[in-house]
Amino acid sequence: GCGEALAAQALARTCAHLTLSDAAPSVREKLKARFSADPALSVLSIEEVEALPDGSFDLVIVNSLVQYLSRAQLEGLLALFHRLLAPGGRLLLADVIPPGVGAARDAAALLSFAAREGFFFAAVLGLARTAVSPYRKLRADLGLATYEEADVLGLLTAAGFAAARHRPNVGHNQARMAFLATR
Repeated sequence: GCGEALAAQALARTCAHLTLSDAAPSVREKLKARFSADPALSVLSIEEVEALPDGSFDLVIVNSLVQYLSRAQLEGLLALFHRLLAPGGRLLLADVIPPGVGAARDAAALLSFAAREGFFFAAVLGLARTAVSPYRKLRADLGLATYEEADVLGLLTAAGFAAARHRPNVGHNQARMAFLATR
């Protein structure tokens, strides 16, 4: 889902309407409270998104989500987005983790980015909190889904998209991949 959607207002200024979606009711409630005064922004549940008519969107952005989905869930999501995109609409699938990019490489990319952007100590603190949080154990137990570039392109093509790798990745971790797909 969209999580905290920290860039939502900036993104909303570049389009006619921005729809955010997250599976967690608590996240949606916080977002609805935060954006209640903005008519260009709506917050929907997954079920509400699924109920939208065909061709509802010109652009769908999926950033740093694929790693939490099974292959079957990803296939279902791609089929949904293909239906929801208008003809010629685009899907940006970003922050996809290739095999071999683990937690240590993710942490190094974050710390490098944090040093460049002036929040190094906050990033170190955040990593320390993550190291002792349930997320670390969950990531170790469940793992994160990883994909080769050719696999993602194959999934996008099978879902009916014309797709290509997009460089650079959207986000600070350039070891991860992004893809731009057109309906």
